[in-house]
Amino acid sequence: MAICALGYIGIRSDRMDDWSEFASKLIGMQQVDRAGQTCVFRMDDRKQRLIVSDEPGDTLSFLGWEVAASSDLQHLATRLEAEGVAVKCGSDNLCDRRFVSELIYFHDPDGNRIELFHNPQLTDAPFQPGRSITGFNTGALGMGHAVLNTKDVDRMLSFYRDKLGFSVSDFGLSPYPMYFFHVNERHHSLALLATGGSGFHHFMVEYKHLDDVGQGYDIAQQQEGRIAYTLGRHTNDYTTSFYAHSPSGFFVENGWGVRLIDPTTWVSHETFDGPSFWGHDRLYLPEDQCITMRDMRMDAASRGLRAPHLIECPWLYGQMSSK
Repeated sequence: MAICALGYIGIRSDRMDDWSEFASKLIGMQQVDRAGQTCVFRMDDRKQRLIVSDEPGDTLSFLGWEVAASSDLQHLATRLEAEGVAVKCGSDNLCDRRFVSELIYFHDPDGNRIELFHNPQLTDAPFQPGRSITGFNTGALGMGHAVLNTKDVDRMLSFYRDKLGFSVSDFGLSPYPMYFFHVNERHHSLALLATGGSGFHHFMVEYKHLDDVGQGYDIAQQQEGRIAYTLGRHTNDYTTSFYAHSPSGFFVENGWGVRLIDPTTWVSHETFDGPSFWGHDRLYLPEDQCITMRDMRMDAASRGLRAPHLIECPWLYGQMSSK
């Protein structure tokens, strides 16, 4: 698979101080640079994972997707251009700013800027989290996942699946169409939600320890209006998580226990059990808009639906979560 991981995310915001506090003290990222109008954050041995720029424009600035080989960039550029997509090569200056050897960029049908890159730069400096956490699950799985709202899910589905080669993990059609895509063993690195809106919905980071999520939840509860979704567990990727309102209005999912799959044998399928086994009450929505998903959770509970029992043993976790 040419595209192999979500490498980095760029955000536009005029609330730089708020982002500095949110990304470091709640999420636990390491702020490594606050030069001029940009804040840069680390999660691991990559030089940067999240870039927040004080500039005008839509909230999401870009999504950076890593490819396995340099030749993949030319291959994908040729395929996209044959489909009428305008593709540009990143300048040396842009590559330096992204800390990668080379990249190309273009826009998806909804206008979101997509960057494909190869050979990210690493650093020997130890990762120093902004709060006391055990770290994030990244590496070959990427920095987490990104979720986009869309008004035309069929057009976006065709673009990501057929033109870029993302593989559909599963999809649900109720309470609205949702498509989940994998590019590695992480159950999904991208999702599309046909909510009737557009723009960035959320990104997810995965912690190494469940208690890192719980302690973050305690911190978030001390900040009025910070919790967007209560603590809960998803049905398709088994993630236990809560969602926080970011300073820019979209959400950040703070999770643990993401399901791992075998991309070579995985079969895409439709799901019918709703987004969550339990929890994930949308506190930002009016009560009447929460009823459908709450009813789906209660139905799942009445049928005794459960995720596989997972313990924090890396070998056993990998074996069980791929089934």
